[in-house]
Amino acid sequence: MGPRAREAALRRLAEDEFDVLVVGGGVVGAGVALDAVSRGLSVALVEARDLAAGTSSRSSKLIHGGLRYLEQLDFRLVREALRERGLLVTRLAPHLVRPVPFLFPLRHRVWERGYVGAGVLLYDTLGGARALPRHRQLSHSRALREAPGLRSDALVGAIQYYDAQVDDARFTMMVARTAMQYGACVTTRTKVTGFLRDELPDGGGRVTGAVVRDLEGGAELRVRARQVINATGVWTDEIQRLAGASPGSRGSVTVQASKGVHLVVPRERIRLDTGLILRTEKSVLFVIPWGPHWIVGTTDTPWDLDKVEPAPTRADIDYILEHVNAVLRTPLTHDDIEGVYAGLRPLLGGSGSETVKLSREHAVIRPEPGLVIVAGGKYTTYRVMAEDAVDVAAAGLGQDVPASVTDRVPVLGAAGFEALRNNRRRLAGRAGLPVARVEHLLGRYGSCVEEVLALVEADPGLGEPIPGAEGYLKAEAVYAVTHEGALHLEDVLVRRTRVFIEERDHGLAAAPEVAVLIAPVLGWDDDRVRAEIDAYRSGVEADLAAQREIDDAAANAVRLAAAAPAQHVA
Repeated sequence: MGPRAREAALRRLAEDEFDVLVVGGGVVGAGVALDAVSRGLSVALVEARDLAAGTSSRSSKLIHGGLRYLEQLDFRLVREALRERGLLVTRLAPHLVRPVPFLFPLRHRVWERGYVGAGVLLYDTLGGARALPRHRQLSHSRALREAPGLRSDALVGAIQYYDAQVDDARFTMMVARTAMQYGACVTTRTKVTGFLRDELPDGGGRVTGAVVRDLEGGAELRVRARQVINATGVWTDEIQRLAGASPGSRGSVTVQASKGVHLVVPRERIRLDTGLILRTEKSVLFVIPWGPHWIVGTTDTPWDLDKVEPAPTRADIDYILEHVNAVLRTPLTHDDIEGVYAGLRPLLGGSGSETVKLSREHAVIRPEPGLVIVAGGKYTTYRVMAEDAVDVAAAGLGQDVPASVTDRVPVLGAAGFEALRNNRRRLAGRAGLPVARVEHLLGRYGSCVEEVLALVEADPGLGEPIPGAEGYLKAEAVYAVTHEGALHLEDVLVRRTRVFIEERDHGLAAAPEVAVLIAPVLGWDDDRVRAEIDAYRSGVEADLAAQREIDDAAANAVRLAAAAPAQHVA
């Protein structure tokens, strides 16, 4: 996915006709592209920003069945999600998706243990063959040994169960790369500005492609496709309007955006040997291990403002701190926060204020011939959503299309991962790196780690940590633009790595070094390097300014005003 590959992909967009054009480069869009191309269809995917730039890089980073949906008696959704979780952990992406234990504190001595225990037992068995360990019932003293950072009076006992975790942005990018490996044409910074249509004899129309603008070079392309699948998440309503359909009208779908905010704090600030899940008056709150950090969240509030950069507010941050501090022996403060991020969930349903009650299930509709829309759902079930969308599109192709095979197609980096992990000491010796560093790389790249280590072997200087972001090697920044499609400094620091949320300065110290590393690959001169650094700094300052505001409207206005100079680097 380097610069030359992008140029070739743009030529294909302009010259070829595709069986399927996918609009949207989040996890569902990437999954649709992989599903379609692995059925033997010709596929193109266009994304207006970067892969996973929206919701798919700002989730709780969990692959889970949704324990709380059992309480809503949504057994079908939980069973489906648990099956997908098992596939990802064991077969499709064991290099990227890994088990993590969670502690559910109990506050009542008798009824709650039986009630929650029965639910978790069902959770253990609904997904079919077990891929993760079963839950455990813990006494008060045993629970505190697992979680010494909890107040003694915050629980009378606990239940420990397992779910799984993923770097959401990295997983999305790797699914897209897998689709490319099988022949899909994938481009970022390519925005759909309209749809192509043919008139039908009955006076109606048929969508036959899209008008796409290359936001890097400025060219306008007319991309022809027999079926267009829209997978734009919270932008679904906008795409429907672009296609001439009114959201909420007959044959359309309505998506309500719900804002979820997460905090990142140092691992040493919360003394836990397990993740944590807490009930709140609105939903649940997670404390999730994330390398040398914890991710704490989330909120669930309606959002109808700017969808590109939803802004966390002081009120959001205070809400999370209040609820997690209610059970911590040593409370967190604002000074403990290393990073804050906000994402938007695409929920199906109306426009009511209680978004937590809207469905997390998905819908696939065909508002007019040639156009398929997939919306709703959750990260964990992206593959099922993709399969359903391609099934509907395939019915409109007028030819026999094989059934989906993505439950048996490993994500790039999975094949050979276990063998390389067993040989991590040899790999470390060959590259001159510590074994712990190679283990970290294996968890990010799987068997593609060989390509990263090849960069280090060719230039040993790339085996050094990035100054200001020592958790990552210089080689990883270079690899992000040679193999992973990063086109801007922001792409590297926010999504290919997670420097933006992991470093207390949000990557400002690392930005100059990374910009210089990737400049030769992307053909940047000194002026462009400075412009990229300035744009990244403006984005960071905009986020920090928004977080000082108390309500959504004020934070959104500040975020937009402060970020205006950084919206585009030509």
